[in-house]
Amino acid sequence: MRFENYQDLKREEKAVEFFVNLFEGSFEKLDENDVDFKIYDKEKKLIAFAEIKGRKKEIINAYPLPVSIRKLIKLADKKINPVIIWCCNDGIIYAKVENLKGILKWGGRIPREGAANDQELMAYFYKKEQFKTYKFN
Repeated sequence: MRFENYQDLKREEKAVEFFVNLFEGSFEKLDENDVDFKIYDKEKKLIAFAEIKGRKKEIINAYPLPVSIRKLIKLADKKINPVIIWCCNDGIIYAKVENLKGILKWGGRIPREGAANDQELMAYFYKKEQFKTYKFN
């Protein structure tokens, strides 16, 4: 069952558009059961796969950055430059999956209506040089 609502999808699109505009690239949305996007350079060459995570905080207060291990594995399995992007209220934070170093623990969201259990194995990343940050204009 999917729990992303219209606002979540708009936030995701805003983040990926902002990200690809940093290098004049483009993107393609993937199936809802896949990672979020294929990322292309300005010559339309596939250069990465990206997963977007919403973070309803300002960049300065966004850490630790959470992501489920399940999503990280799915993204890493793509092999072509997997990137994870957290979309904050005031900008984005991103890193290549191969550069991530964090901690693992059981966690996740507070259970939502209709969900048996939203807890799962999660990774949490603290502010380090592995992350690049860009504020929205």
